[in-house]
Amino acid sequence: MQFALFFAVVLPLSWALMPRQRLWRPFILAASYYFYAAADWHYVLLLAGSTVVNQTAATVIARRSSARIRKAALITAITLDLGTLGVFKYLDFFSDSISSSLGLSLGLLHLVLPVGVSFYTFQAISYVVDVHRGRTPLAKPLDYAIYASFFPHLVAGPIVRAAEFVPQLSSPRDPNSIPAGRAFGLIAGGLVKKMVVADMIGTKLVEPVFGTPQAHNGTETLMAIYGYAVQIYCDFSAYTDMAIGLALLLGFRFPDNFDRPYTARSLQDFWRRWHMTLSRWLRDYLYIPLGGNRGGSFKTYRNLMLTMLLGGLWHGAAWTFVIWGGIHGAGLAVERAWPSVANAMRFPTGIPARVPQPVKTAVARIVTFHVVCLAWVFFRAPDLNTAFAVLGRLFADGPGTGIVTPTVVLIIAAALAVQWLPRGTGARLRTAFVTLPVYAQGVSLGALLLVIAAVSGGQGVAPFIYFRF
Repeated sequence: MQFALFFAVVLPLSWALMPRQRLWRPFILAASYYFYAAADWHYVLLLAGSTVVNQTAATVIARRSSARIRKAALITAITLDLGTLGVFKYLDFFSDSISSSLGLSLGLLHLVLPVGVSFYTFQAISYVVDVHRGRTPLAKPLDYAIYASFFPHLVAGPIVRAAEFVPQLSSPRDPNSIPAGRAFGLIAGGLVKKMVVADMIGTKLVEPVFGTPQAHNGTETLMAIYGYAVQIYCDFSAYTDMAIGLALLLGFRFPDNFDRPYTARSLQDFWRRWHMTLSRWLRDYLYIPLGGNRGGSFKTYRNLMLTMLLGGLWHGAAWTFVIWGGIHGAGLAVERAWPSVANAMRFPTGIPARVPQPVKTAVARIVTFHVVCLAWVFFRAPDLNTAFAVLGRLFADGPGTGIVTPTVVLIIAAALAVQWLPRGTGARLRTAFVTLPVYAQGVSLGALLLVIAAVSGGQGVAPFIYFRF
């Protein structure tokens, strides 16, 4: 509700000031910083410091200085970015790990992780690196400050690159070109995903099982694992859908972040569909600089594993995230190696030919989904003991606790089935919505909000999962 009131003020003022760019730019920057300060005003100093450091480094790089100075500026900016992230996110983790392994008592600082620091740090790194590579021109200081702090995606993405956002600041947005139907459709859909699906499954199924694994039998445990796959997708995609929709209402376009990930035929396909802006970031700024698929098969497998391990650590400072990344890294390496292994083992070529392609595709999708679900167990569990306890209960007998209700099963099945709708279904629904009279659009959205409030039971909204990262 607080954000709704905030946006109800910012939206009309933004459009009123848009023709006067000298007023609009400082206004939207101030609004973004006010939004960020609502979490903790101290975080504003960190965001401002990051903005100054990276814009300064980009300026030095863009001035066509000597190669040595440009490289030094790039390294300095990346070091400070990662150093800041490391202090807040990983210092306690590594201190605890060293203490445990060496029997020392190094002490923990218990630093509070600034909201959204992982996302705007990655955006800052991409900006400086792209300026160094000549792929992005140097932005004006105020334009970069707006890009770094723009509130719709500041907390949990999508990770928007400067080349995708800054050019949109070059001229005032046109209110007549706003795809309002898509914007409201994304926001409404995000509310349904978050409050009706993610929060309900999380509260009624996932939290009980991961909280006390020993109290549940195999059926409840398996449904909780499937439930968490649905919960994290609906929770995270809800945030990014609403962020994209809010940005559209302000006149700006963000890249899409999800594309029906649970229809993937392989882990490589999954990462083309899941958190796509992070996947592209890891590819362009980590996997390819490590060498990518150049240098032979072994180095390719190594680079895949390192990329996913570091991607796991980006999500959080815990061994559970390292294992989550390791499962994906190993799976990607196996997928890459499998054709060569199959050929070396001389599998009979006639057997696969007799299996219909739809069956092969279905098996591939089922296997991929369950590997992803296995990794989600470690992603969700607060520690390794809980993760292994959950997996150990998959084959447990005994009576259940009654948490697997027909309603919960129906919601999980419906959330997965929606991903199989034909492409363009959402666009057709948004088009139908836009063709309604304005009063009918308002009544429809109001009715939807009432239904969401009724279904959620008035319990409020749980924090978004990716706020932790």
